[in-house]
Amino acid sequence: MLDNAPRGTICIEDIEIGMIRSLSKVITDRDIELFAEVSTDRNPVHLDEDYAQDTIFGGRIAHGMLTAGLVSAVIGEQLPGHGTVYLGQSLKFLAPVRPGDLVTAEVEVTDIDHSRRRVTMNTRCIVNNKQVLTGDATVLAPSRKFD
Repeated sequence: MLDNAPRGTICIEDIEIGMIRSLSKVITDRDIELFAEVSTDRNPVHLDEDYAQDTIFGGRIAHGMLTAGLVSAVIGEQLPGHGTVYLGQSLKFLAPVRPGDLVTAEVEVTDIDHSRRRVTMNTRCIVNNKQVLTGDATVLAPSRKFD
């Protein structure tokens, strides 16, 4: 289940500090399995319930980068959207995401450098009103001047 705002592009000329966009998605077993296949990260904490029961997590968890990928989806599809180039991303993982969790990924514009077309955003993922991931992203935003 994805709860997305309209997809497209917001050009740098229209971006304002404080703008927020988000999406929500339930993380499924299939998501975890597909991510393991694509990334080749087959750590059993993600795939083997018996193994994961004996870890500090007490059960299976989603890959942290799967969760972070939801932030990338908001940036690439909504704010700034299509044509955006990622320049950097910091991440801090605060809590595990488990199969069945509804994750909401949010990005919020914190700084704009119009002359360099750079936008800095606070990024976060939330499960049950608790932040599970935080960070900052810097992107090169699309511009109408380069169409």
